[in-house]
Amino acid sequence: MAGPGRVTADDLRSREDGLGWVTRAVFGDQRITLTVDAPVPAGHTVVARYAVVPSVDRARFLLPLGSSRATAAALLAYNALRPVKVRAVRAALGVAARAGVVARAPFPVLSVAVPAALDPAEVLLAERLSTELGGGRAYAACGVRPPDPNHKPTLQLFDHSGTPRGYAKIGWNDATRALVTAEAAALREVAEVAGVAGHPATPRLLAETNWAGQAVALVEPLPTGVRGVPVDAPPELAALLAVARRGRPPATPRPLAGSSFLDRLTAQAQRAAETDPAGARAVAAVAELARRHGDVAVEFGHWHGDWVPWNLGRHAGELVAWDWEHSGPDVPVGFDLAHDAFQRSLVLRGEPAATAAEQVRQWLDRYGDRLGLDPARRRLVADAYLIEMWLRTWRLADAGAGWNPALHPALLDVIEKRQ
Repeated sequence: MAGPGRVTADDLRSREDGLGWVTRAVFGDQRITLTVDAPVPAGHTVVARYAVVPSVDRARFLLPLGSSRATAAALLAYNALRPVKVRAVRAALGVAARAGVVARAPFPVLSVAVPAALDPAEVLLAERLSTELGGGRAYAACGVRPPDPNHKPTLQLFDHSGTPRGYAKIGWNDATRALVTAEAAALREVAEVAGVAGHPATPRLLAETNWAGQAVALVEPLPTGVRGVPVDAPPELAALLAVARRGRPPATPRPLAGSSFLDRLTAQAQRAAETDPAGARAVAAVAELARRHGDVAVEFGHWHGDWVPWNLGRHAGELVAWDWEHSGPDVPVGFDLAHDAFQRSLVLRGEPAATAAEQVRQWLDRYGDRLGLDPARRRLVADAYLIEMWLRTWRLADAGAGWNPALHPALLDVIEKRQ
């Protein structure tokens, strides 16, 4: 039999479902012992307890126990940003948690224990993060969903009163480590333009750390009164320009040919061709982009990278933007507008890539002049954005996240038909 702290067959971390995936990410150190509705080994100290809701086999939440306010906050915080059905379930559970019902309910209880002589901060991520937050007990909650190589476990940290203290994204494979690192870098840069007129408010990066081979970004909580942007709201064009320009005047347009943006697309397409047969099609698409639009001069700037209604909200009349993990510099201004149109079609309405690409064209034609895009620039932005999106799909797949079936190979087909 394995000794205390070892992962045994009945250990949650040995499971292949979402609960196994989350517990491996959050409690990966083998000196940690996990028990469910069972005593911990002799010589060990329980340092945290969680309600596994609704059951081990159908787990959706790990809710912290020990503070009814923190338990309730894990369910109620930012509930207004969630879909209506999810909001209703979480609201009902949150009210029950606030009354102490969850702690007394027949949910399985996960006990997290460490050897009595061991400092919990050596092995527990939540303890390490509470130190980054200035000390004091932090209650960590975590949602559970099916394992996905593109998803990141996220710890929500609350104090005893239920006040949010921070949100920690955990990058656990090559793909997600790159995304967490990119978001941390973006938040540091965006903090330098805080308060610039028109720029959306953005949560601050509180800490960035490497933990047991994982990349972790600890981000400031959103304002408690934030409300989501309606999914049918018109695009936030002034904010898009503010993000692109980072508080600076408009940049002088430069030709696509010779730009570092085109150089990057070319290099990434060539790397894709070395790892996947479809990459040769990307190489051809980039070459055709250069042939058709090389002489077109366009303004280059930053982009959020995942500018969609579900990553935006409003608080005190101000736009708030989060999830900057795909942000980057030196792309044609208008990419965020194209992405907003593409994702509303693809994700919200479940339309195929070809329809989403047509939505990009329509939005650029409708709004592009307000971003300084004449017809030639609009065509460049649309064509370049679609190639950028396929290369993003390849980067994630190459880093272990698998192919997005909605975009591959369908998006390459769409790109080739546009040429």
